[in-house]
Amino acid sequence: MRFLKRDGNGHAVPPALAGRTIWMPRLTEAGSRAVAAVFRSCGFDARVTPPSDALTSELGARYTNGDECYPIKVTLGDFLKVLKAPGADPGKIAFFMASGQGPCRFGQYVPYMRGELASLGYPDVPVFGPTFENGYSDLGASSGKLIRGAWRAVVATDILMKLLLKTRPYEISPGDADAAHEESLAGLCRAFEVDYRDQAAQMQELRRCLERAAARFRHVPVRRDEPRPHIGIVGEIFCRLNTFSNEELVRRLEAAGAEVWMNDISEWLWYTNDESLRLLDLAGKRFSRQALGARIRARFQKGDEDQLLAVVRDDLVGYEEPEIGEVFENARPYLPPEGASGEMVVNVGKAVYFAHKGLDGMIDISPFTCMNGIVCEAIYPLLSRDLGGFPIRNFYFDGTQSDLERDIGIFLELTRNYRRRKTLREAQAAVSGDENGNGAGKNGG
Repeated sequence: MRFLKRDGNGHAVPPALAGRTIWMPRLTEAGSRAVAAVFRSCGFDARVTPPSDALTSELGARYTNGDECYPIKVTLGDFLKVLKAPGADPGKIAFFMASGQGPCRFGQYVPYMRGELASLGYPDVPVFGPTFENGYSDLGASSGKLIRGAWRAVVATDILMKLLLKTRPYEISPGDADAAHEESLAGLCRAFEVDYRDQAAQMQELRRCLERAAARFRHVPVRRDEPRPHIGIVGEIFCRLNTFSNEELVRRLEAAGAEVWMNDISEWLWYTNDESLRLLDLAGKRFSRQALGARIRARFQKGDEDQLLAVVRDDLVGYEEPEIGEVFENARPYLPPEGASGEMVVNVGKAVYFAHKGLDGMIDISPFTCMNGIVCEAIYPLLSRDLGGFPIRNFYFDGTQSDLERDIGIFLELTRNYRRRKTLREAQAAVSGDENGNGAGKNGG
């Protein structure tokens, strides 16, 4: 293809990226590192931006005006840190920023960043904004391999996150679970860096990596004699997953005595897959080549997900994720998925799932002024009432200090009270069932 160049290993690379290091935002450290490794396997020099810090906030605030949502302030600040680092050469730097279509400001990130970089004297620094809608086609001949590898990276690191969050609150020696996670992540990244040329060979190695990861977590000494409130977390994808943006809320919850179930990244990608097909259907393109390609891609993604999850299925009993169709049906009485769009649908549907799964409460993490968070917050009181008082709390973040410990303490007390009421109702139902011969006692079998 004429628009491609070859790197030293014979990989086809778009000219705008040739000789440049692609810097990726730190959505989650694990997911971003694994996706960067996938890019390296295809000939791109890809890295993850350094950890966010005070300079991130300073630069992001200096070059935004406050009308933007918090994630772009953090991301832009991290990108500017790379450009302004001692010895940085703008001619050897490029930025990767996923994009998409939808009702929120996320779709404006890429053009906004391009404009800001140009105004600051970096007009030739590329900001690539490939989307799942276009199948990453603007990344050249490696697009197919990249999207398949990136999907596997997302699923695999989602699995590591689940293993970490179900183990870390109960570890006897602080740091053991984090060490198991880091060792497992490093192994996955090494596997993703290899250019296998064969998808089946890569899958075999990834499954071996996850087998070793599950074994590491099983060998972390834990103590589970004290029950902890089990808290689900939903919200805007960057703010809930980027620990700098949410001021390490998960670790703070764990320190206060909770266990956390985090909405993963793959759920959002399943949502975008379904939404793309729905919009094609509305446009009269149900049987188009584009729709066929989307269905084929989803089928391969489902097969990959099933193969990776099968390795750890016994380790994640009780932590199963719902199919996206179930999430839609849960949300339908409050936000019909045909009439609403974006994370608000997923968040509301997942709240119902968490309550039915037996969790003790849910937190919605969103940037300040986030439309999805505001809509959900208006619905949550009705949802909580319908779910028997299931505690739900919105936490908004914009980089300003707040008394998180106080708010966490209040919320966890609500979850403990809910748990006691729930346990009492279950006990009463069991007694009533026994009296009617329908319980699990002598008459219940």
